[in-house]
Amino acid sequence: MSETDAIPEFKRGGATGEVGISGGMSALAAGPGIRSLREVLAIVLVAVVIIGGTELLLNLFQVPQYVLPKPSEIAVALVTDFHLILPHLGHTLVELLSGFAIGATIGLILAAVITQFPFAEKIITPYILLLVTTPMLALVPLLILRFGFGYEPRIIAVALASGPMVMINAATGFRRVDSGKIALARSYGASTLQIFWKVRAPMALPMIFVGLMVGSIFGLLTAVGAEMVGGGFGLGNRLTSYSSMIQMPQFFAVVLILSLLGILIYVLFFLLGKKFASWEA
Repeated sequence: MSETDAIPEFKRGGATGEVGISGGMSALAAGPGIRSLREVLAIVLVAVVIIGGTELLLNLFQVPQYVLPKPSEIAVALVTDFHLILPHLGHTLVELLSGFAIGATIGLILAAVITQFPFAEKIITPYILLLVTTPMLALVPLLILRFGFGYEPRIIAVALASGPMVMINAATGFRRVDSGKIALARSYGASTLQIFWKVRAPMALPMIFVGLMVGSIFGLLTAVGAEMVGGGFGLGNRLTSYSSMIQMPQFFAVVLILSLLGILIYVLFFLLGKKFASWEA
C-alpha cells in the first residue's frame, strides 16, 4: 500500500497518518499524547503563564470588564452562575447527542452503501457534497418555521451537519484497504458481505473514529449556532442573552464550557480510537 493510501493510526506509543477531507484532524487523532510528568508540568506552566499574564495585563491597562473580563472574573462567574447555566447545558447536550446519533448512523449506512454499489455513489455523492458545502445555520430559520422553537429544528440541523462528515471519512476508510487482503479473502471463498465485515470495516475503524470526532464537533458548533438563531434555551441562547446584557464574565464562562465540551469530545474519540483502532506498524 502506497504512502498516500496509509490509514490513520491510533497507536499507543505515537502514530502517523493522514486524512483526506478532514485535513489536520487525523494528525490530532493520531497524536502521541502525554507520556511523562514533565510534559504535564510544562502544560500546566504554560497555562499558568497565559492566565496569569492576561490577568496582569488587564489589571495594568485597566481594561473595562465589558470589553474583556479578567480570568478571575470569568472563574467567579462560572462558579456563581453555574446553577443557572447547567439546565441550558443539558438542553445543548440533548440536541447534540440526538442529532449526532441520527446523522452518524445515516452517514455510516450511506458510506457502506456507496462503497459497495458504485451506481448508488453516483446518485448520492452530489447531494452529500451539497450538504457539506451548505452552512446548516442558513437552514435553521426555515426549520424553525416548519417545526417551531423546540428541539426538532436543532436536532435536524445537527444531523445534517454531522452526517456528511461521518459518511465521507467512513467511505474513505472503507476504500483504503489493501487489495491484497481482499484478494486473499476471496481466495478463501469469502463473500462480499464477509469481506466488508471482516476486512473493510476493521481496517476502516481509524477513519471512522476520525469522522465521528469531526462530525460531533461540527454538530456542537451547529447546535450552538442554532440556539443563537432562535429559541429560549441552550448555551447558544445564553451567549446571545449575556452579550445583549453586556454580562461578559458570564458570556466567557459559557464559552469556556463549550471549549471544555469540545475537548471532552476529542478526548473521548481519541481514547476510543486507541482502544479499538490501535494498529502495530
